[in-house]
Amino acid sequence: MKRYENGVYLIDGKNFISEEDFLRNHPDFTKEEQTAALRGGMARSILSAHNQSGDDSLLQLKVDMLISDDPTYVSILQTAKASGLDHFPIPYVLSNCHNSLHAIGGTINCDDHVFGWSACRKYGGIYIPPHVAVMHQYMREAMAGGGQLALGSDSHTRYGALGTLGFGEGGGEVVKLLLGGTYDVSMPETVAVYLEGRPRPGVGPQDVALALIREVYPDGFAKNRILEFVGPGILGLSADFRNGVDVMTAETACWTSIWETDGEIERYLGLHERKEAYRELHPAKITRYDRGLRIDLGEIHPMIALPFHPSNAWEIREFQQNAEDLLREVEREAMEKEGTLGKELKLTEKLKKGKLQVDQAIISGCGGGLYSNIMAAADILQNASWDSGRLPFSIYPASQPILMELMQNGTAARLMKQGVILKTAFCGPCIGAGDIPAHGDFSIRHVTRNFLNREGVRPENHQIAAVALMDARSIAATVANGGLLTSAEDIIGDWKEPEYHFDASIYERHLQCFFECRQPEEKLIYGPNIKDWPEMEPLKNHLLLQVCGEILDEVTTTDDLCPSGETNSYRANPERLASFTLAGRDPGYVGRTKKTKLLKEAAERSEGGLPQELTAVWEQIRKLEGQEGILNLSELQIGSLLYAKRPGDGSSREMAASNQRVLGGLANLCREYATRRYRTNLINWGMLPLQMEADSEFEIGDWIYISHTYGCLENPEQPFKAWVIGKGIRELKLFMLPMTEEEKNILRAGSLINYNRKMMTAKK
Repeated sequence: MKRYENGVYLIDGKNFISEEDFLRNHPDFTKEEQTAALRGGMARSILSAHNQSGDDSLLQLKVDMLISDDPTYVSILQTAKASGLDHFPIPYVLSNCHNSLHAIGGTINCDDHVFGWSACRKYGGIYIPPHVAVMHQYMREAMAGGGQLALGSDSHTRYGALGTLGFGEGGGEVVKLLLGGTYDVSMPETVAVYLEGRPRPGVGPQDVALALIREVYPDGFAKNRILEFVGPGILGLSADFRNGVDVMTAETACWTSIWETDGEIERYLGLHERKEAYRELHPAKITRYDRGLRIDLGEIHPMIALPFHPSNAWEIREFQQNAEDLLREVEREAMEKEGTLGKELKLTEKLKKGKLQVDQAIISGCGGGLYSNIMAAADILQNASWDSGRLPFSIYPASQPILMELMQNGTAARLMKQGVILKTAFCGPCIGAGDIPAHGDFSIRHVTRNFLNREGVRPENHQIAAVALMDARSIAATVANGGLLTSAEDIIGDWKEPEYHFDASIYERHLQCFFECRQPEEKLIYGPNIKDWPEMEPLKNHLLLQVCGEILDEVTTTDDLCPSGETNSYRANPERLASFTLAGRDPGYVGRTKKTKLLKEAAERSEGGLPQELTAVWEQIRKLEGQEGILNLSELQIGSLLYAKRPGDGSSREMAASNQRVLGGLANLCREYATRRYRTNLINWGMLPLQMEADSEFEIGDWIYISHTYGCLENPEQPFKAWVIGKGIRELKLFMLPMTEEEKNILRAGSLINYNRKMMTAKK
């Protein structure tokens, strides 16, 4: 791969050259022409067409469709209802693909689904029952089309290969759209991903995606930018192949992605009885991008992403040559993250004569469970035999239409006879809700993520396992070789894209669409676990924040902040869900925040005084320069603070932020936020997204005092003074990144719920 760091030009969709070379060859190219070239990208064209602000630098976007999954839609609906929701103004899909098989017991999962169905009926939504389709596959098959915008509460809301800009954000952004608002962002930079050549036999979409992630994620090359896939290499890729790469762009930390479209996409949409949704998309004749990446598809070999991140990727042949050293590094990281428990992940012991023996294989979800992936795996498994007791192999087709096609062409029966466990459409293996490996096992999966403990183990119960990401083709090759890691490239043969027949009758039978026939008089159906959000007070002018958590890992994922798996079963119960916050990373965090919350409540009961534990802290504050006159404790807000170096990588789950707020959190402090969406979630839940240049030098239990918070919000990017009060007292320089006026007002209101409630009241 070749990078272009300082701008790149695409001419006639074919010539891809650096900005420096282009301008040297075109000395008469004016500033006006350069500006026009920057507007020539596909993404900018779509964004401009949906922009309501009249200013292309500060976008206020109306979107064409919304989608949420069952871990997120209950809290979204609760938030929207508390804000004054009347109806869904645009198509809103509620999918039940994440927790439908959860074996926690009781009725709470089904109760949530019934609640979602009743909300669709009342407000006018589209309801997808459990097992019918993985959310993103349904959107590909039934909703996405050229030139559209989609907003979802799952980070893998990506339909760029079909010509739709899809954004995965926290639930607060979905709520804004449900209340008739807009999705407000600054115009992002764009990165051209120029594809040329053709994939080698045995190379699948996950291999291309992992090679891309390895290249751009570590240094933030694509962070918060739009990836725009262009170039002649696209022509040789099937729609499924493009979809499989596209959904993984979320792991590059980019904002979203878009692709050129052609006859293959028109064929795909026509196959799904939606030919009218096709729109041909290409960049302008001369288009400038902020950055560029040239990829020769023929140079990519089958890949493996080792634990504990998709960017920890290696060519399988590279890994085979250095297997012991690379596995020892994974073991070292496990010990670093999990201490004594990490020592039990003995991956080097799984090497058999230099080859890795895996314990489990899975193809699943919005990336793996596509028809062409499963058919390619089936071809590789021809005449294969393995010990399915010691090496379980599960395949989850991404939708029932795909499963039915596999049944009708005989592939399903053949796979089942060989020992494959064929399951229904379910996101479980990707989120720790199904096929959890045994303690100490090594699982290979075609899913989207392989973060530590995301596979569903419970470290608090002394459990640990590891997941590596691979393409369905190499997973099948490994299974065919008895579980010894094998590249699909080593399998002789070249298979063609299989013919596919889509049957829409499944969706006609199972889906329930109330968008044009809502029943506003109907009542929402609440299960006993569904609880409303607690009241959240507005921001006060002076903050006293106790450091209740300090995570010094280089990156903290949203899985760390709010573990997936069993916890998601309590998604409808804010207090119960919050009790799992940082359970796998810092089990003492919840207890410390609750003690801080008790101090806050004691201060409120004291009518102007402070509990004994805070008296000494307050006296030190009053001695600070410029703080002598602060006598009114009614202006003081007490809460907890979490410090992490770089938090928020991974999913868009807003529970990572809302849990902290429910526990009394008022701020995060970090060097840098890993994703824009996590920072946005913090703001929507009324927590200051604080940053600092230096590393943490305070301890858990220390207090951080910030005065005149209202003034800090006026110019958040300007450094302001705070104080750390612990064993001594010292100054701290903090800052925040620029915010929109709406974001500032959300923080002042104390949460998006409070802000929306105020705005809806004003409208009435």
